[in-house]
Amino acid sequence: MQHGCVSFFLLVATSGARFAYTLLSTMPKVTALLHTENDALRLGRCLETLYPCDQILVVDHGSRDLTLQVAREYGARVTQAVPGADPAHYLQTVDPGWILCLGANESVSESLAASIYEWKSHAPGAAPAPAFCVFLREETSNGWVQVPVAQTRLVPADWNRWAGALPSPHPSAVALEGELLRFEFP
Repeated sequence: MQHGCVSFFLLVATSGARFAYTLLSTMPKVTALLHTENDALRLGRCLETLYPCDQILVVDHGSRDLTLQVAREYGARVTQAVPGADPAHYLQTVDPGWILCLGANESVSESLAASIYEWKSHAPGAAPAPAFCVFLREETSNGWVQVPVAQTRLVPADWNRWAGALPSPHPSAVALEGELLRFEFP
C-alpha cells in the first residue's frame, strides 16, 4: 500500500490568464518523531535540520525548561509522554507515510536531507523498501567519530518493531546517503 500526499505545481500566467494546477507526483509524507526532556538548549539545532520532513511530532517526557516553547516555535506538534507507551502509540495521530526517528541531540546532515528528498521524489515508482537506515557521526571531547554500523531510522508509520524510542534494526533496511550528526554538547 502506498502512502503519500499529492504535490502540485502552480503555473502563473502574467497576462491575467487562469491559474492552472498540474499534478507533479505523489510523494510520501515524512514525520519526524523526537522524544525530549529538558532539551531546550539543543532542540532548535535539531529542528532546523528537519526541512525534508512534512511534520514534526515531539513527545515530551516532563520538561521543566523551555523545550515545549522551542518545539512550538518551530511548528512542531507536542504531546506529553505516556508512561510505558511505545512510539506506535504516538503515531496514531500522524498522517500516513514514513517516520524519521531521531534524538533531540541529533541533526540531519545536508547530504542526508538531500537523500531523503531524492527518495521522496522517486518513491512512487521505486521498489518499496521495508525501512531505511542511516549512519551516524558522533561528537566527542576528542572530535567527531563515525559510528560503523548504520541504524534503522526511517520506517513506515505502521512499524511495530521498537527498541525504546527508536526502531529495532531491520536486516533488509536500505542505507541512505548522508548521516545523522549526534552532538555531545548543547
